[in-house]
Amino acid sequence: MKLKTTELKELVVKASKGVGDNKLIPITSLMGIDAVGNQLLLTTTDGVNYLYVSGQLSEEVDPFNVIVDADKFAKLISKLTCEYVSLELTEDYLEVVGNGNYQLELPLDENGKVVKYPNPIEKFFEDKGEEVKKTIPFSTIQDMIIKVRPSLSNTLEVPCYTNYYVGDKVVGTDTFKIAGLNKEVLDTPCLISSGMVDILSVIDSEEVDIVIKDNKIVFKTNNVIVYGVMPSGIEDYQISAIEGLLTSDFDSYCKISKQELLQVLDRLSLFVGAYDRNCVELNFGTDSLQVSSKNASGTETLKYLESDNAIEFICNIDIEMLQAQVKAQTSEVVELWYGKDNAIKMVDGDLVQIVALLEELK
Repeated sequence: MKLKTTELKELVVKASKGVGDNKLIPITSLMGIDAVGNQLLLTTTDGVNYLYVSGQLSEEVDPFNVIVDADKFAKLISKLTCEYVSLELTEDYLEVVGNGNYQLELPLDENGKVVKYPNPIEKFFEDKGEEVKKTIPFSTIQDMIIKVRPSLSNTLEVPCYTNYYVGDKVVGTDTFKIAGLNKEVLDTPCLISSGMVDILSVIDSEEVDIVIKDNKIVFKTNNVIVYGVMPSGIEDYQISAIEGLLTSDFDSYCKISKQELLQVLDRLSLFVGAYDRNCVELNFGTDSLQVSSKNASGTETLKYLESDNAIEFICNIDIEMLQAQVKAQTSEVVELWYGKDNAIKMVDGDLVQIVALLEELK
């Protein structure tokens, strides 16, 4: 089949987002290519989630179905400068004709037969089981990635915390920091993996349809479908305690410049030693915030833009944790609530963040 190179490039870039490239699961390194009429479909997977990206071709093509090495195919297509590219399937290889002729070997299974790409989405939509449907703005997914993702756990000590808690709000935590996004996604809470949400970033539609059947979930637009299995463990997610922290009251707050705070933290990070546990000291005053490294080799002061019930209060906090949470905010002003001995709270519109404080270093 003959395709416009620019059209194919765009689709391949999107489909590559779903490539898991797990050497223990060969299918995660492959890309399925299907074409019927004037529709082209590319399929990739990370072994759990499947990404389907479709596009309308400039002209109709003969039915076409092939699987290729995702990385090699994507890199080749990205380097083509010709206006059109042709894909021709033989028994042993896929021939790509563009600036030149290139032969991509077809992946074979243990019996020497060409691999067939799994298609779980087909069974999902054929299944007549009970389903839940919801439509949300894509901006909510963007907020999940930008604002909540930095709070997810990167370790498996408590596996459920590596996922998003999604219901009448979106929550992410690693037990040391919490992000709560006050946007409704689903009527019944569930866990959604960070890997699935990362893949959703390829969507370019304003709205996204969600369909749930049993423990399977699908996000669907007119040209992107993401299918996956919802993680187990929601019963281990301490949502009541987390919501209690997110809604807890603090008596004092101040507002400071986000840019200035990040610049201060960036400079002070040079003076946080190997034995400081990433710890810096926050010294809240009546009209300013002083940030210092633990050995006082670096100290800077930030004037409040606004404050209420400003009191003198000193606490210790992980500088990297604080930086990540401030960067996740979209406002140019950081609203910082303080006065409790276990955490500080930050509010940015519909986003609430809790960051645990550190004990005094001995």
